[in-house]
Amino acid sequence: MALAAFTFMSCDDYETYGEKKEKERDAIAAYIAENNIKVIDEATFTANGEKTSVENNEYVYLEKSGIYMQIERRGAGEKLEENKQVNILCRFAEYNINDSYYQAGNMNTNTYPDKFTVQRIGSTITASFIQGVMQSYYGNSVPEGWLIPLLYINIGRQTSADEEISKVNLIVPHSKGQAYAQQSVYACHYVITYQRER
Repeated sequence: MALAAFTFMSCDDYETYGEKKEKERDAIAAYIAENNIKVIDEATFTANGEKTSVENNEYVYLEKSGIYMQIERRGAGEKLEENKQVNILCRFAEYNINDSYYQAGNMNTNTYPDKFTVQRIGSTITASFIQGVMQSYYGNSVPEGWLIPLLYINIGRQTSADEEISKVNLIVPHSKGQAYAQQSVYACHYVITYQRER
């Protein structure tokens, strides 16, 4: 009798992939509501010159990827060149949306920034981590969610006091996230700065 009860409980606790995705969608919707995020569509984003209003807490929903992106600072320099491999330095904070906790980051530490090598061919961007927290936690693969902003922001370095490096805020579903997010089906919110290595 005890064995039968245990078997029933184990089956009852099992979640299908579809159920996990639904839970993730609900978590993202709740996060957007709780943080008073105003979601705009890509047509509005394009009409606004590919800008999001930080004052209005706007995020553009990029339908193809499922990512929500706020460009806080477009940054110094130029957009990522085509057919040229460059190294990018990042500072970031990673927040697990499904479980509501800060998960990883180096935004407010004296540790080295994360570094990845990247190349763009058309709208396709490939990248691999060389050093940093993300590499040590999740491996060499750069989450696709981290690469999509590179189509919209500038990748340079500060050359004067009034210039700032690029900074974005992202809501990244598991399908575009790091290895653990993909395995466990959870979304993350990221704050990320990008700058070209010297």
